Formats: sequence, structure tokens, C-alpha cells
Amino acid sequence: MNRLWAPWRMTYVGGSSAAVGCIFCHALAAGDDAKYFILQRSSRAFLILNAYPYTPGHLMAVINRHVGALTEAAAEELADAMALAGRATAALTDEYRAEGFNIGVNQGRVAGAGIEGHLHVHVVPRWNGDTNFMTTLGESRVLPEALDATYTRLKGRLGG
Repeated sequence: MNRLWAPWRMTYVGGSSAAVGCIFCHALAAGDDAKYFILQRSSRAFLILNAYPYTPGHLMAVINRHVGALTEAAAEELADAMALAGRATAALTDEYRAEGFNIGVNQGRVAGAGIEGHLHVHVVPRWNGDTNFMTTLGESRVLPEALDATYTRLKGRLGG
């Protein structure tokens, strides 16, 4: 039997508690970008690593203002988020040699939004063959890199 080890996750598992308020608003206001994995800020949006990544480098471009739908966001906010998503794809291509991307918005719980009250754009890097038996048979993802290592690599690429 093969075993997968991720001992760095125990701190997270052991310290988990119900989130209070909006995690994006909290991260934005905290002033500790490294702790919350905020990679870059613009005047109306910011880039943040996904704490539950689908693939290494999965991040989000988040509008600063707490709005939950595209119709509630100003055109300038959407433009900033998409500009950051573009910078993210360049950094992920350079640093991780990503071969493609899934980029999108999940609006509303039935659409799969995990944080439905705060609009964000997912940027998921993809590689040929990145779906394998672990995902198909084991319903598990293997992530070969800790979030802090991903943060350091991408922060360097984004000029931070």
C-alpha cells in the first residue's frame, strides 16, 4: 500500500475553526500579505493563492469591494481583476511552465462558489496529463508543493 504524507497540513487540520466573516475581506484588511498569501494588490483588486488549490499555483483575482455578483461590480473593478489574472497567467507560465489555464467565476452556491458573497476569478494552471489515476480513482489531488513555497515563487515572479 502506498501512503501520501503531507505533515505540514496537520497545523491547519488541528487549528481549524469555523470562519467568521468574509475570508477575502479579512485577508485584505489584515496587512500581512505573506500570512494570507496575497501576491499582488491593485487599486480595485488583489491576487491571492487559493488555500484549497486544485493544482499547484491555483490562485484568485479578487475584487477589493465585498460584492457577490458581476452585476454589482463596477467595470473598473472587473478590469483590475482581469488585468491581475493576466499577470498571474504570465507568472505561472514563466515559473511553472503551465501549458494552459482554466479561468472563471463561480457565481452563486449552485454554480460551485465556495465564497459566494465576494466576487473572485479563479486562475487554475493546467498541464497535459495533470489528471491521473489519483483524481479519477482516489478522488484525491496530489499537490507537490506547500503553499508558502508557491507564494515565494510567484511573489518573486510578480515583482514582490
